[in-house]
Amino acid sequence: MDVDYWFQSSIEGDWRTSSSQPTNLLFDKNIDKVINVNLAEIKTAKKPYVLATPSLGSCVAVILYDELTGIGSMAHILLPDINLAKAKDNRAKFANTAVEIMLKEMIDLGAARRRIQARIVGGANMFPTVIPGSAVHVGSRNIAAVKDELEKRKVRLAAEDTEGSYGRSVEFFLETGVVRIKSALHGNKEI
Repeated sequence: MDVDYWFQSSIEGDWRTSSSQPTNLLFDKNIDKVINVNLAEIKTAKKPYVLATPSLGSCVAVILYDELTGIGSMAHILLPDINLAKAKDNRAKFANTAVEIMLKEMIDLGAARRRIQARIVGGANMFPTVIPGSAVHVGSRNIAAVKDELEKRKVRLAAEDTEGSYGRSVEFFLETGVVRIKSALHGNKEI
């Protein structure tokens, strides 16, 4: 069954469906069906969509994929732990709550839990000269929290492009499973 819709998590954690065409705001203007994943958002879709997020600094893009069904999800994680925040209304913002939402959305679309694998991108230390020394920056904490959550939920981490001190943008092609990473300083690569 070829379903042409996608989920968008609301800040309350429920799901809204839409049959409208997402707009193409990022990257290659020839790519149709781009769904933009903004700061502290989760988007879950089925092939042939492309999930894309711009401007990852210390934030981490968590990417989950079921290759057999072409169902995937992307979260733009801002902080490592909901328990460290005063405002807890947007569970998509935190590493320790977003993965659970992503898995539920994927399973609701038809993914098999046992086939879901992860990739992560980002977690940079964007200002290493401002916070020098051994201070643990938020990017490293985000990466560690995401890895802990994936391990806790028994989701295999298949690849990552993390750390450094430069920003990245990400495109995730649900048709093929390719994750394209773009950086002004380091060019393009795929994981």
